[in-house]
Amino acid sequence: MLGKIDKTIATVLRAVAILCSLSLAGFLLLLVLARYVFGWNFAAAHDLSLMASIFLYMSGALIASRSSEHLTVTYLSTRLRSERSRIIQRIVVATITTVVCGFFIYWSYEMVSWGLQRPQTTVTLHIPLWVPQLAIVAAALGCFAYALRDLVLAVGDLRRLKGAEV
Repeated sequence: MLGKIDKTIATVLRAVAILCSLSLAGFLLLLVLARYVFGWNFAAAHDLSLMASIFLYMSGALIASRSSEHLTVTYLSTRLRSERSRIIQRIVVATITTVVCGFFIYWSYEMVSWGLQRPQTTVTLHIPLWVPQLAIVAAALGCFAYALRDLVLAVGDLRRLKGAEV
């Protein structure tokens, strides 16, 4: 059941990333062509490219978190000799990541709620700024879920290792 949900989420994330990449490239091409080839001022393409970029960045962050390919430092984990030490190191890292992602959720919530209380919009299309901010909230929630997954898996590995030692 969880595996099917994970595969569905992965498919949706890849689709969002591809769609945003194509949109971003298309809007930037349109912006350059409109401005420098045709002499038009098509500033709306700028707003749309910024929207596509924030959704692209946040979906990329989720894809990296899902596959544990986000920025990591492996110096310590490669130097630890025992399996138990490596698992404990994974638990510490996952715990720190979960706590930091908890702060990320709080800060993104505060950002969106501030934006709802003091509405601001993009310059040309007047899109409310909370729309792209929702991508940040989704990334915060997703990264928290993946950090929690990593923590649960590492604790499970430690329990299995203790059971094998008995």
